[in-house]
Amino acid sequence: MARKPPPIVVGVTSGQPDAVVLAASEFATQFGAELICASVDPSRYLLEERPDGSMTSASFDPDSLETTEMEFDPGLRAQIERVLHGRPVEWSTRALAGDPAKALGHLAGTVRAVMIVVGSREPTVRHSLRYLFLGSVAMRLSHGQQRPVVIIPLNPIPFGEEPPWDEA
Repeated sequence: MARKPPPIVVGVTSGQPDAVVLAASEFATQFGAELICASVDPSRYLLEERPDGSMTSASFDPDSLETTEMEFDPGLRAQIERVLHGRPVEWSTRALAGDPAKALGHLAGTVRAVMIVVGSREPTVRHSLRYLFLGSVAMRLSHGQQRPVVIIPLNPIPFGEEPPWDEA
């Protein structure tokens, strides 16, 4: 019996360009691997993890006493289904909680992923504010992982031009 290749983990967010999932699906197809699409909610923290990487979490909000099984965003799932429709790749989703870089890295370790795929940050004010508070997930993963991290460029800025986040 042939051994199943290790999966590929791709970080996904609502509104993210399709290029990230498309590129990750190409890698998964080439490796014959399952593609695990993982979304992280930074407003929650991990309570319990299962062997497949799924989890139960709680809100950081002290007024919220809810603990819930993490559920993958149905709108994001529909976007992924649309992007991967007709592609020869096995895929699944995981809803994670906590720091995005740590959560993606931990999931990759749990499922013994061959690589992690993420998108670069987009040169917009909204993404610059997110970067200010969370830092670059891609950068943090690339410095804190023992497995390869593939960064898919999103709306790259030509060499010689100043990125919007460097403008004063």
